[in-house]
Amino acid sequence: MTPITVTIAGSDSSGGAGIQADLKTFSALGVYGASVVTALTAQNTMGVSAIHDVPPDFIAAQMDAVFADLDVRAVKIGMLSQAAVIETVARRLAHWQAPNIVLDPVMVATSGDRLLNQDAIDVLKRVLIPRALVITPNLPEAAALLDEAMARTEVEMSRQGERLLALGARAVLIKGGHGEGAESVDLLIEAKSVTRLAAGRVATRNTHGTGCTLSSAIAAGLANGLDLAAAVQEAKIFVSAAILAAQRLSVGAGHGPVHHFHAWW
Repeated sequence: MTPITVTIAGSDSSGGAGIQADLKTFSALGVYGASVVTALTAQNTMGVSAIHDVPPDFIAAQMDAVFADLDVRAVKIGMLSQAAVIETVARRLAHWQAPNIVLDPVMVATSGDRLLNQDAIDVLKRVLIPRALVITPNLPEAAALLDEAMARTEVEMSRQGERLLALGARAVLIKGGHGEGAESVDLLIEAKSVTRLAAGRVATRNTHGTGCTLSSAIAAGLANGLDLAAAVQEAKIFVSAAILAAQRLSVGAGHGPVHHFHAWW
């Protein structure tokens, strides 16, 4: 059977993040990608100038159309900007018994623009995080979910990961891209283990869509039959190479995209 992954996320008109980044990642990693659009953004490498939310009932209709026909093996969830949308997505995922849910709690764009309403955070924690196989917050997102200061050390990252794990997800991947030092360190925290994943930090402004790309790469690995630890490790390798190769692209005047097709172009 053809491995199929669906992304439930917002659209990025500049093509570097969101639905567009997810579909590029799925394709690069040999997975057929379907999509459910939750919001339209007027966006480029400089920032987000407008957001148009898709009505919850139409999001439900998209999900029902996809799951009724396609054999979905993994789900990547990105931008869900409103509480009603989060509740709708959670209900339809439960209805279709969706497997291998990778939840990227998108709160702030690379440009600094806020993408998740404050009142939606509690709903995210209550109805959606418990359904996830893994959640993939970066350092600011992990701090926002816990209403704490951002972790500065790996020990603090690990402690925050354990507290996030208590919200109900089976695993937490805290991403260290916003940290400092020669290495960019992510921690995969599961009930009985902590896995350290490190890569050399690349000095570049071309980081638009890194979080979307990593979470969708994890979902692709799961759809291809990898277990979670292997899927995360392969995703880290893919994203690190995509960041390193981003300098071969010349897109926009701000935070440029990573190079999803670095192995092909």
